[in-house]
Amino acid sequence: MTKVIGYFLPGEIVNDLNSKDRQIIIGPGLRRNEEDPNSLVVSQAGRLCFRTPNTYWIESRRNRYVPKKGDCVVGIITKKSGDSLRVDIGSAEPACLSLSAFEGVTKKMKPDVNIGDTVYAKLLNAHKEMEPELVCIDQYYKAGRLGLLSNEGFLINLDTNLVQSLLNVENPLLRTLARKFPYEIVIGVNGKVWMKANKSKDVLTLCKAFEVASGESEKSIIEACREHK
Repeated sequence: MTKVIGYFLPGEIVNDLNSKDRQIIIGPGLRRNEEDPNSLVVSQAGRLCFRTPNTYWIESRRNRYVPKKGDCVVGIITKKSGDSLRVDIGSAEPACLSLSAFEGVTKKMKPDVNIGDTVYAKLLNAHKEMEPELVCIDQYYKAGRLGLLSNEGFLINLDTNLVQSLLNVENPLLRTLARKFPYEIVIGVNGKVWMKANKSKDVLTLCKAFEVASGESEKSIIEACREHK
């Protein structure tokens, strides 16, 4: 689970690191503090994020998503060659996804995947020197919520900061909207969001709610949701 700790500016020091055996994994926007090995220095403005057990990074406004191992993302199939797929996840390079990385695949039975399809997948590898690799199964070879998404859904792009806020279990926006009308939603850490509702106007209501929320603080969102209970 990802936790947003707060907003930091370049040069600020991050103390009180929470990690297993003090082995810290740092991502974009952070660097080691040479004066104190038990702290980090912020190198770019943004929200400090933490994923258990020991990963820290700065989430800032970016034109492109920076892949991180373990992230669950929404992507679009852009190329199909044999058993290999190329997926647009909003990063500098497309990610690769093998047809064998779906649940229940055999030599004779493979998923019916076409260019333009939308998929919810997990990043298995994300190295600077290699293209990102996706899978649609967990460690037990089960799909869970991963896999192909219905073509009847609607895909939008949201600011990654808003996405992190929506993924926070304490943010009541999605629950508040669900009390108004039924809908399905799949949120990718990369900012791509798939959603489906019974009526077109409900989809538009979701889009409008996200547009308004993108310009508000998390505190303001919580207060607004309380007023609409």
